[in-house]
Amino acid sequence: MRNFDWRSSAACRDEDPELFFPVSDMGPGAQQAARAKAVCARCPVRQECLRYAVDNGLDHGIFGGLTERERREFVRGPRRGTADRREDEAA
Repeated sequence: MRNFDWRSSAACRDEDPELFFPVSDMGPGAQQAARAKAVCARCPVRQECLRYAVDNGLDHGIFGGLTERERREFVRGPRRGTADRREDEAA
């Protein structure tokens, strides 16, 4: 059984959950995402939340201050340049 005690310390626990699920990255959705990220920015368990989302493959919503797209990029790590990939392919 996983330990979810960190959630009781989350800054979002008294927020409307829908705040963390904007319908788009543009217009009002972008403003909503910014408001959600502001809550995450002051959260003492932000890292635990992000780890939970990544470990469980959560595809929607803002967790740990990152959108689903930002989490995918986070998991992939820093992008390498084309020249680096060519060197790997040649090796």
